[in-house]
Amino acid sequence: MSLRKDQYDSIMLEYSKTRDRNRHLLEARRDEVYHKIPSYRALDEETPGLGMRMLEEALKDAPEASPDSSAAVSPVPAASRSGLRQTLLGLSARKKQLLLDAGYPENYLDPVYDCPDCRDTGYIGFEKCHCLRQKEIEILYDQSHIREQVKNNNFGTLSHSYYQGEDLARFVKAEEASRSFASDFGTSFRNLYLYGTVGTGKSFLSHCIAAELLKQGREVIYFSASGLFDKIAKLSFDYRTKEEFAEFTEDIYSADLLIIDDLGTEFNNSLVASALFTLINERILRRKPTVISTNLSMEELQNRYSDRVFSRIVSAYDIFHITGFDIRVQKKRRSGSLR
Repeated sequence: MSLRKDQYDSIMLEYSKTRDRNRHLLEARRDEVYHKIPSYRALDEETPGLGMRMLEEALKDAPEASPDSSAAVSPVPAASRSGLRQTLLGLSARKKQLLLDAGYPENYLDPVYDCPDCRDTGYIGFEKCHCLRQKEIEILYDQSHIREQVKNNNFGTLSHSYYQGEDLARFVKAEEASRSFASDFGTSFRNLYLYGTVGTGKSFLSHCIAAELLKQGREVIYFSASGLFDKIAKLSFDYRTKEEFAEFTEDIYSADLLIIDDLGTEFNNSLVASALFTLINERILRRKPTVISTNLSMEELQNRYSDRVFSRIVSAYDIFHITGFDIRVQKKRRSGSLR
């Protein structure tokens, strides 16, 4: 699915504003350092002159063509150029030490980028950067809500206070698996299937994983099951959207991580069962990790979809059963809003 021109232009404008913001931040840092460390500014002002002298020496040392032949004249010895290079390296080391002595990190005045890979341009050479792909995904598939969710739902805000006994043991096991899933992402192929009663933290853990992967710059597509299969149904039944459907499914199959939340809440029919199997199977074949959360028991999963879906999940997913009392109800009781 391609972006409209206005959508693409909006993203490029966002990149431009990001570069401006980071340039102003770097300028503010430099002013701060110059004020606090006057000797740093003096060293900084020496650097351009030395660089120009190095360039001049390099031009003098360059071979010149003979007037009556294509043979090159032997270059002038480059001892002076080597000395200038050592002087520049020495200046750089002294500046880093000045920053460290003043309590700054040595890279405090390095260029600032939100995405160092593409330097906030959206492209690495002629290829789209992962950060641009994620921006496209968020626009094309209405993923903005996941950004809002992960601000509050992440490993930093996780609490065990809503669990006791066996419920706590089960949640901790699922939490540890979620943490290792995120930290080992890209080095090992795993899928997670989180199931259990309503309000016990399954979606929360999937949000935690999404938060970590987004920080890593990975492509994350997050859908509720009802939203995902509604979109598949709409695109597959309209002959005018054949190309759009192909692009959508390719994105779903190839994204670094796909999260399907609340499996079982969608309207169920043969199309859903077939699409779910194809999606799961295709991502396994491509070794693209998937996280699924659901209130369905394993028996309900098998009965609702098919033996093929059940078999693929059992054989290719790490399965965790999360139990307990509804956390949303517990929060209301603790706040006094539920009597």
